[in-house]
Amino acid sequence: MVDSDGFRPNVGIILANAAGQVFWARRIGQNAWQFPQGGIKAQETPEEALFRELEEEVGLAPADVEVMGCTRGWLRYRLPRRLIRSRSRPVCIGQKQVWFLLRLVGEEEQVQLDRSERPEFDHWRWVDFWHPVQEVVFFKRRVYTRALQELGPLLFPDGLPRQPPVGRPRRSAPPRGCRRA
Repeated sequence: MVDSDGFRPNVGIILANAAGQVFWARRIGQNAWQFPQGGIKAQETPEEALFRELEEEVGLAPADVEVMGCTRGWLRYRLPRRLIRSRSRPVCIGQKQVWFLLRLVGEEEQVQLDRSERPEFDHWRWVDFWHPVQEVVFFKRRVYTRALQELGPLLFPDGLPRQPPVGRPRRSAPPRGCRRA
């Protein structure tokens, strides 16, 4: 399902533990880490999609979490041109997401990344609150920052942890014998 502007409706999940750390998962077969997220199906509310994705990707049931809040509106990111499937119809140019902040109230042993037929992740860990902004793929950084800034006060009512500066990835010189395009 893609809207008239080319964005796919989606939910993003920030799962926190009692220490204020967030759940960070590695995509299967890649060195790519991200928050759980997934599309909203036709006739499904964002909250219904949240709980479906939480069970499919993380293996947690609604009773394992407390919903602390969600973003006031859609947060959008555009895909880089190389990732846009121009031949598909309708063309999806990015995602629009409602982000949810959840607190784990069950046991972390309940996390099972292989609950669905096609798991998304093969490893997970708890990381500091701002760590995902440093490590996520570049085109999602702004959305991650906005979601954490908006929802963070629910987790840290006395003030957010200090956000480290986000550096630009350094471009290394090509190996000897390689030509730049």
